[in-house]
Amino acid sequence: MLLATDELVTRVFSDWDIYSTGLVAGLIILTTVLTVWGRDPDTHPMLLSRQAQPSPVRNPGESSVYRSHSSPHGMELNAGLNVKDPGQNKWSRGRNGDLRDVWRKAVRGRTDPEGNPTGEKGRIITIVGTEQTVDHDLDEVSKQINIIGLYLKHHRGSRVAIYLPNSIELLAALFACTFYDLTPILLPYDQPANVVVDMLKVSEADTLITAVGTLPFDAVTKDYAGLKNLIWVVDEGNKHLDWDEIPTGSGGAINVSTWQEVVEEQSNVISELPPVDKTSPKNVLSFWFPDNHEPGELIEYTHGNLVSAISAQISAIPSTQKIGPSDLFFPSDSLSSNYTLVLTMAALYYNASLALNSVAGRETDLRNATRGVAPTIIVASANTLTQLHANTAAKLSNVVYNLIHWFQTRTLTENGVMPVASIFSRLNDGLKPAIGTTPGKLRLVFVSEQAGGNSPPLSALALNDLRIFTGARIVYALTAPKVAGAVTQTSFYDYRVDPKEPGQYSHFGAPVSSVEVLLKDTKHRKVTDEEIQGEVVARGPAVVGGEASLGIVGRINEDNTLAYL
Repeated sequence: MLLATDELVTRVFSDWDIYSTGLVAGLIILTTVLTVWGRDPDTHPMLLSRQAQPSPVRNPGESSVYRSHSSPHGMELNAGLNVKDPGQNKWSRGRNGDLRDVWRKAVRGRTDPEGNPTGEKGRIITIVGTEQTVDHDLDEVSKQINIIGLYLKHHRGSRVAIYLPNSIELLAALFACTFYDLTPILLPYDQPANVVVDMLKVSEADTLITAVGTLPFDAVTKDYAGLKNLIWVVDEGNKHLDWDEIPTGSGGAINVSTWQEVVEEQSNVISELPPVDKTSPKNVLSFWFPDNHEPGELIEYTHGNLVSAISAQISAIPSTQKIGPSDLFFPSDSLSSNYTLVLTMAALYYNASLALNSVAGRETDLRNATRGVAPTIIVASANTLTQLHANTAAKLSNVVYNLIHWFQTRTLTENGVMPVASIFSRLNDGLKPAIGTTPGKLRLVFVSEQAGGNSPPLSALALNDLRIFTGARIVYALTAPKVAGAVTQTSFYDYRVDPKEPGQYSHFGAPVSSVEVLLKDTKHRKVTDEEIQGEVVARGPAVVGGEASLGIVGRINEDNTLAYL
């Protein structure tokens, strides 16, 4: 045995030459690189291969019912925030809650597992102009909530239409309605005057809160006789004007005031919020994306719909990436969009800081909108990201830039990890969009497709491009009028690209934990065991009425994700 071993070693080293040395050295270097710099995928591939759980049986003419793995069959769907009142046993089940609990949590700040405050609170910042910011004290905002709520109750307001850009006044007005048993009506901003009047008529609003200069007074008062109260939100440049005066000939039946005057005159009101009331507040009304000079569909969401959607968004984020006080959340889409509103409420509930800019909307220049702040999380419209993608992709004009981008794309699709900065990749940094004051701080972007809407498509390739351009993970959701928040949305770590359909819409992921999805037969599409396609139907606590058809035809992919057919 020893003799055989000696002969083998002698034979190996007798044939050793410079090429053998090079091969061994290369093998050692390769092993070292893979060991030291190699990265495991962000999530196990098996978790992406079956992203939703189907029911074991299905009804004739229907598919199986698909659910999130965090709300499997046999358990209840995610219905609320599990709010624990002071003194309640921490092991007992909490209330589902409502929007009032979101603001109470934002004001109270973060708590430890025992329910004791840690002192960590988020901030609310308004971006003014190009780089100036205004920091709002949360107790002062609570005081404004009380003042506006009491004022509206005193003047017999009941159905309050809020027609404002993203601002602290919009949030205060919304919470004032929820705390003082009023019906808030969120009107999509920047609409023609005749569309706004039509929305007031359809919603039967008796009170309007709007910014000065956005609506002609005569157009509103003469075309809609049901308005009783009008509150102007006046900016700094127009405070010297008398906005309480009612123009001659318009009648004096409307009570006109300004937000600032109401707050100043009631400065003795305390900031302490009304006591906990377990009765449900009035529903929240909003319009589903008006288009072609039409007011759009009026949707009435219960607080149960909203808090279940908020809770589903919170649970959809992996535990290592949870929203917290260190985050700055920036809604670049209007808060009148239900998906944007739900995500903003989730950020407030988990004590993230919030940055507001009045230029937010369906088409926002993120570079200009985020000057003066460094957001870590953004919710944007598909229009905004499509434009961002087109502008950045146009700069990849030579072979070197495209080669770097190819390697980064391969890192996403083949290795399942986000690309990291390197000397090689920094050659492309000058081409990337400058979002916020601290490049590289952005970590998460939410974007949605509106079922039956006119938003531009985003393919899986485009989403990966955006991940590279922004350095942030992208979550792509499918939203619908009758569903609060999202119906389905892509996994946090899903960077895959289907080679068969690289240029089509990306899939929309699995249902969130507050919704279950099934497909039904249509006239031209039949659900079979081999092909799961048909009309998309959503059910659950986040769905208005408990069940609703989305008005679209979709399919279930092999990985149990929902996609357009």
